[in-house]
Amino acid sequence: MRQHSGHVSWAPFIAFAAVGVLILVLRWAYSSRRDSLLSTPARRGRPSDYGLLVPVASPESQAAGERAGQRLEAAGIKATLTRTDSGLRLLVFPDDLPAARRILDEQAN
Repeated sequence: MRQHSGHVSWAPFIAFAAVGVLILVLRWAYSSRRDSLLSTPARRGRPSDYGLLVPVASPESQAAGERAGQRLEAAGIKATLTRTDSGLRLLVFPDDLPAARRILDEQAN
């Protein structure tokens, strides 16, 4: 016959507590309240606020920016179109800046 030693495994209790904390954090993050982490709108920054990316063009419209970005992408240059405090900006990495300017200037002429 087996004797009961009084030993209780704490692993299930710890697992349930961890899942409970995770549920609470996710409910807070995805709630529709104004103090929710994910409900705040994205803030527009200055053109210099985008890390390594540098502005290569200031398109007149979203459509013009997307067309310019597609031309750069077709040439193998990664480009990001974003709305800054100063308006729309097409951003590229500094190493790609001369080639991107050349491609965009060729298309403009």
